[in-house]
Amino acid sequence: MIEIKNLFKQYKEVLALNNFNLTVEYGEIYGLVGPNGSGKTTSINCMLSLLKYDKGEVYLFGKKMSDSRSDLKAKIGYIPQDISVIYDLNVYDNIDFFCGLYISDKATRKKYVEEAIEFAGLNEFRKFLPAKLSGGLRRRLNIACGIAHKPELIIFDEPTVAVDPQSRNKILEGIKELNRNGATIIYTSHYMEEVEYLSTKISIIDKGQILVSGTTKELKNFVGLGNSLEVNNIDLSNGLENSLRAINGVNKLLKTSNNLKIIVDNDMVISNIINHLNQNNIIYDSLNIKTPTLNDVFLDITGRELRDNA
Repeated sequence: MIEIKNLFKQYKEVLALNNFNLTVEYGEIYGLVGPNGSGKTTSINCMLSLLKYDKGEVYLFGKKMSDSRSDLKAKIGYIPQDISVIYDLNVYDNIDFFCGLYISDKATRKKYVEEAIEFAGLNEFRKFLPAKLSGGLRRRLNIACGIAHKPELIIFDEPTVAVDPQSRNKILEGIKELNRNGATIIYTSHYMEEVEYLSTKISIIDKGQILVSGTTKELKNFVGLGNSLEVNNIDLSNGLENSLRAINGVNKLLKTSNNLKIIVDNDMVISNIINHLNQNNIIYDSLNIKTPTLNDVFLDITGRELRDNA
């Protein structure tokens, strides 16, 4: 459905996209994640011809995308991070307006608008102006406006920012439903648990490039993140770190203050580590066995330092 080849985009002295390549198959929920300023939104804007790029090619639905391709744009729904609704129109009229940009037949448009209202759970708010809605309801209105015309490709850019847990759950389950009904989804978020829950495939982008792509399991295997043992408030004196590294199957030691995270090949290694600690009378407060998350993969690939980019 999407093929982006060798895309470059320069903002004065900043290279926002640097030989950016992306392929998305029909029917995927594709997670696109990266630190602030990594190029996520720029890549989406270039993909949709909302932003001109310096070099490269973008193909959507097997056809070359350009600003004049209204036939391709009619197949796309874009839900931006910022709320993009008309504050002088009520809920129903907002959805009707955006749906009407692509659906001219009145009877069809009315049917689609009602379905979008039902989908977003906005029925009792249909006469409300956006300013009278809560933050979560405005997010759901934003989504309803973007999907009312039944697009085949839907792009969600941080759709759950600053919403309550109930609205967040409604949005995530709605995205799953849209995908089950045939839509291909691109999903960007800083909430790694959302991306891991939704996505069939994930790409991690940084400094304008895709660093790695795959399923969550493939990404964990790529960076060698197995299960881990977290040891809290442990005495690390007397060469303990070296003796732990010598245990067969220990991949990595991550130390923060007096806490130690030991990444291992399998659960048998964890048993060997616990035996080693007990046999050597090592003092610690508690042990926790954890499986790696997408957040662990993300930090391992992009680094743990604070990012101040816009």
